[in-house]
Amino acid sequence: MIRVSLFITCLADQLYPEVGESVARLLSDYGCEVDFPESQTCCGQPAFNSGYQDEAREVARNLIRAFEHSDYVVSPSGSCTGMVHHYYSYLFENEPEWQAKATALVDKMYEFSQFVVTVLGITDVGANFPHKVTYHPSCHASRLLGIKEEPMQLLSAVGNVEFVDLPKKEDCCGFGGTFAIKMADMSEAMVCEKAANICSTGAEVLVGTDMGCLMNIGGRLNKEGKPVRVMHLAQVLEEGRKAK
Repeated sequence: MIRVSLFITCLADQLYPEVGESVARLLSDYGCEVDFPESQTCCGQPAFNSGYQDEAREVARNLIRAFEHSDYVVSPSGSCTGMVHHYYSYLFENEPEWQAKATALVDKMYEFSQFVVTVLGITDVGANFPHKVTYHPSCHASRLLGIKEEPMQLLSAVGNVEFVDLPKKEDCCGFGGTFAIKMADMSEAMVCEKAANICSTGAEVLVGTDMGCLMNIGGRLNKEGKPVRVMHLAQVLEEGRKAK
């Protein structure tokens, strides 16, 4: 049996716990022994992006400790997974012992779709989702982690989905965590364009793999009164399995 620890992330834990629940149930259905180390907190990305490297380093130590004895670590966020993969080694470049521990975490941490496709070897979960759907690829998953095909492999295998390609899909949604606060006007312009492109597809559902992006886009769609449902890929797959 594959032992998997969930790294749910701040946004999912505090605002979208249903996403973590979908991930846990799907992994359990495919034979994984799933646990949730309760000592986990933030990955340190907000502090790191704001220039507070000492504070980010301390938060990173806690996350490393939380998953030190895990076989695999799976997260529903390309952003947080990307932070660990790309910046933890840098944070501990002057601390060889901690750098080695950070590298060990990197080696066993996966974004959800990446884990399902590349580790479990599953591309079809047997879901049925009769809706018109479009997909937003998040920047960190696609650019930092190179995750491009895995979400589409899972989504395209879902029965009765009418998939429509999103215009300018690789453009950022404008969230970027602290970017949306520091550069609010620019961020708003970016998410307005993203929302307009989504609406142009006529899709009923927007699917993504990162709740930061989906929160930002969903907030804009809601503000504009657009009837587009925003869902994490794991939610679509689980809902589709229940409906079949």
